[in-house]
Amino acid sequence: MICYRCGHEAGKADRCPSCGSDLHVFQRVIRISNSYYNDGLRKAEVRNLSGAIISLKACLKFNKYHIDARNLLGLIYYETGETVSALSEWVISKSYQPEQNRATLYLDDIQKNQAHLNTINQTIKKYNQALLYCRQDSRDLAIIQLKKVLSLNPKLVKGHQLLALLYIQDGKYELAKKTLRAAGKIDTDNTTTLRYLKEVNACLRASSTKKKDTNDDLISYQSGNETIIMPKRFKESSLGSTILSIVIGLVIGAAVTSWLFIPSIRREAKNASNQQMMAANDTISANNQTISALEEQIANLQSQVSSVEDNSQEVEQTIDTYEALLNAYDLYSAADIDGAEKAMKKVKTDLLSESASKIYDTLQGSVEASYIEARYKEGYDFYNAADFENAATALQEVADSDIDYEAGMCAYYLAQSYRKIGETDLAITYYQYIIDNYPGTQRAKTAKNYVK
Repeated sequence: MICYRCGHEAGKADRCPSCGSDLHVFQRVIRISNSYYNDGLRKAEVRNLSGAIISLKACLKFNKYHIDARNLLGLIYYETGETVSALSEWVISKSYQPEQNRATLYLDDIQKNQAHLNTINQTIKKYNQALLYCRQDSRDLAIIQLKKVLSLNPKLVKGHQLLALLYIQDGKYELAKKTLRAAGKIDTDNTTTLRYLKEVNACLRASSTKKKDTNDDLISYQSGNETIIMPKRFKESSLGSTILSIVIGLVIGAAVTSWLFIPSIRREAKNASNQQMMAANDTISANNQTISALEEQIANLQSQVSSVEDNSQEVEQTIDTYEALLNAYDLYSAADIDGAEKAMKKVKTDLLSESASKIYDTLQGSVEASYIEARYKEGYDFYNAADFENAATALQEVADSDIDYEAGMCAYYLAQSYRKIGETDLAITYYQYIIDNYPGTQRAKTAKNYVK
């Protein structure tokens, strides 16, 4: 075990043999973190991915440097279709352990596959568009969009759940159940999937009960290969009543044929003509609406195509930003302060996650302090070597960042350098700063003499 305070190997001892720190609580924290990791690993092996995510997050809460847990969490995110979250975990893992880290292989595989990156961008865009359609109550368009999303990324659990929810709202319970089963194959114990599936099964049972009630007045039996259906309260008629019913039917049929048949045919022909006219008008109106909807969809698709390129550039910029941050850390660790400073300028802070921003702030403070110290030493060495041009350049850069560096000595040597190279106005400016801010010192007395 590594001591949390001095970084030396402590083994299984309760106290660090190097600095004497008490490691009892630290050992307990590590054990708890490992326990959560083992629990997450067991859940992942049986595809309880949502439970595994909870356990792995708890593991990282106790020990954020647990590289195996962070890499496994990224793999689970990737398996459930959350590629952006997976990339974030792997980049953080690589920043904690740059060497011999499997996260490097995962990131390289994704970066080399440009087609896969484009697919990720399309999936994100289409899923967001489906959410927008849902908010606008355009469920049909949302279902079409989600089907496209799942064709590109069939492991996106959130996509399956949202599609099932839309099917439930439309009363298509069988389709919803099929979709939820597909989500369950990816993540077996996802609580949202199980809750939706319970609701669908309840609706299916209610629907089957209603159908059974409507058929209570009928009975059926099998006769050979045919199924006979008849009312329960059927009574067999006698021969006389049957003959009487036939005679009455013939009389009524003759009367209807004589008085109503021909006028009825004319009315039916006229009604059929009117219905055909109305159907034609409805078809024309429906076609016009379909054309308008298709034109709108074409416009949306064109805007999506243009935005996919922007999203692809944004993903590449994000990866470049994390690579620049890691490069700056490596250069700083190798004592290359100038290189680290240049690398930090390439980092776009608005693309960093919250944890990566904290790393950036800490590294920026260390790099800036080391850079200023190095530049001041360089300027001071130039000054002692009578190279006042380069001394003024280096010391001016330090003064721009902290004019009071080394209790005002930076400003004093800068004024002296400007005086030596004939920049009188600039020399007076920094002499006056010494006089105003460091009164009573020997530097202030010297500055007054030079100003006069």
